[in-house]
Amino acid sequence: MKFVIIGWDGPEGQSKRPLHRPAHLERLKALQEKGQLICAGPFSDQAGSLIIIEAESLDEAEAFSQGDPYVKEGIFKRVEVHPFTQVLPEEPG
Repeated sequence: MKFVIIGWDGPEGQSKRPLHRPAHLERLKALQEKGQLICAGPFSDQAGSLIIIEAESLDEAEAFSQGDPYVKEGIFKRVEVHPFTQVLPEEPG
C-alpha cells in the first residue's frame, strides 16, 4: 500500500536542513534499496517536503516518518501521513 508523507518545515527548517540532510537521505536510500521508495523531494517554495512510500500499514508509514532525522531534529514542524491510491500513471501488471 502506498502512503504520502508531507513534512511542513518549521521556522528553522531551512537553516537546519544542510546539517541533517545526509542522514535524511541515507535513510531514504535504504528504503529505496528495499523497493519501498516511490519518490521524495522538497517543495520548491521551501514549505517542506513530500515522500511517497510503500508500507504494510499506516502504523508502519507513521513509524517511518517519526524516525526521520528531519522530524527528530525539528526541521519539520508538522508531519502528515495519508494512505494514497495511485490512479495514473497506471502501474504495470
